[in-house]
Amino acid sequence: MEHALIRPAVPDDAEAIGRIHVAVWQHAYAGLLPQQALDELDPVARGAWWRKGLITGAASAWVAVRGGEIVGFAGAGPAVGEPEITQLYTLYVLPEHHGTGVAGPLTAAAIGDGPALLNVLDGNARAIRFYEKIGFRFDGHTSTERLFGIEVVEHRMIRD
Repeated sequence: MEHALIRPAVPDDAEAIGRIHVAVWQHAYAGLLPQQALDELDPVARGAWWRKGLITGAASAWVAVRGGEIVGFAGAGPAVGEPEITQLYTLYVLPEHHGTGVAGPLTAAAIGDGPALLNVLDGNARAIRFYEKIGFRFDGHTSTERLFGIEVVEHRMIRD
């Protein structure tokens, strides 16, 4: 399989990013979040959100392109409350591209090689294994937030 081209996202990528965002949530969070809420996610609305963010600068992302198609994206920025550290906010790769070598370079483009942190949903074993493989570890910090009407636990992982 060919290597993916990793490049900064532009507003014209928003539709594909929205579609990937929803598809990956529906796949990765099945059994972790309410199924009805996942089924009701709207890729068009998510794409519109990304378009607005990419145009205004409120959002930024990197995309992975393989065979002329965007197959994943990642977004990062200053960590909330710790702006000297980069936080990985999003990393979504279409399920059919898992294990193909897309996620590593995509993550590297988004966060570089310095200290970084991320939050991972409790129970998201595949993501946890990937993050550990690329040098992240749990730091013992957890947080709870409401998502789709339920409380979910997220664990913070750091890379020194």
